[in-house]
Order: sequence, then structure tokens, then C-alpha cells
Amino acid sequence: MTQLLAVLNGILITTMTMMNGELASHIGNYHATVFIHLSGLTLITLFYVIQRNKFKKENKKIPLYLYLGGTIGVLTVVFNNLSTMYLGITITLGISLFAQTTTSLIIDHYGFLGSAKHSFNKHKLIGLGSILLGIFAMFL
Repeated sequence: MTQLLAVLNGILITTMTMMNGELASHIGNYHATVFIHLSGLTLITLFYVIQRNKFKKENKKIPLYLYLGGTIGVLTVVFNNLSTMYLGITITLGISLFAQTTTSLIIDHYGFLGSAKHSFNKHKLIGLGSILLGIFAMFL
């Protein structure tokens, strides 16, 4: 089931990136980013209301940097919008996939940000190399 959710996530990210880039090309990057996040806020607020969730105040020992995911999300939308307008969706997502995989390998290997450690091995280089070859092929 979780693998299916990962596939669905990939489909949604591709569709979202394309739609966000198109919107940015019509109304401008920063205006688009505001509307994109307002629509997301509206949807999650609706989910909260339907499920009658309440904000939990129990754990006050959460590191402050964990709340910066939204900031990173805004930057991701802004950068994706710009990249998609100039590179297209395929190259943008190919380069993003390579960067995400490289970053995740580093985070996993060292256990950054409190994550569990998963050692790097040379077999993972095959995956990185394949992604890199695919990116170069798309530029041809």
C-alpha cells in the first residue's frame, strides 16, 4: 500500500509542478505561489473541520527548525515554477529527482535532522548514475 502511495505522490508532484508552472507563466511567479498556498491552506482547513481535529499543545520540546517545512515548501514552488518555465517539466523533475536522491542519501547516511542512519553503499551509486544518465539523455 505504501508503494502505491509513493507512486500516487509521484503522479501528483508531476501534475502539481506542471500546473503551478503554467499558472506562474500566466500571472507571475509570486502571485501564483500565493494562490497555490492559499488553495492548499483552504483544503487542509477543510480536512481539519471535517475530521474535527484540534491542535495539540502537548509536546513543547519540538525543535524549532522542524516548523520550517512550510518555508521550504514555498521555496520549492517558487523554484519549480521558474525552472518549469525555462526547462520544461521533464528536465525540471529529472534534475529535482537527482538532487532529492543525493540529498536523501546524505541525510540517511549521517542521520541528519534526527533521522535514522542508513549507510551509503556503492550499489546506490548505480541509481544515482542512472538518474544522471537520464538527465543527460533528455538534454540531447
